[in-house]
Amino acid sequence: MYARILVPVAYEPGYDIGRELQIARALSAHGALVMLVHVMEKAPFYAIDYMPAGWQEELREAIRADLAKQAAGLTQAGVAVLEGDPGREILDFAQAEAADCIVLAAHRSDSTLVGSTATRVARHATCAVHLVR
Repeated sequence: MYARILVPVAYEPGYDIGRELQIARALSAHGALVMLVHVMEKAPFYAIDYMPAGWQEELREAIRADLAKQAAGLTQAGVAVLEGDPGREILDFAQAEAADCIVLAAHRSDSTLVGSTATRVARHATCAVHLVR
């Protein structure tokens, strides 16, 4: 059983975090902290000028609010919205927060077994990684 579980959340059409949360609950020790995190990829430099002022902060707050809503049923939960490369940010956050398990959806393209973020996290994490397909 794990005491500090990290659950990265992707916002994609049709994505449902229910399965990851169910697994996180099953892997949790009594009183475990489950941290939901989303990584916003940086917007391309050429698109920034076309975006309305404050759009990034508005998006970040909307995501944070949604993560908090998703975490409402957990006994002890935390939420974070990061920015950068998803694989790198998940690994850095897991290390900084002393996560002992990462429960991660294994999104994939048609030509690979798991997605590139899941592959990177599984290869380089210093804690247990549970991939959900």
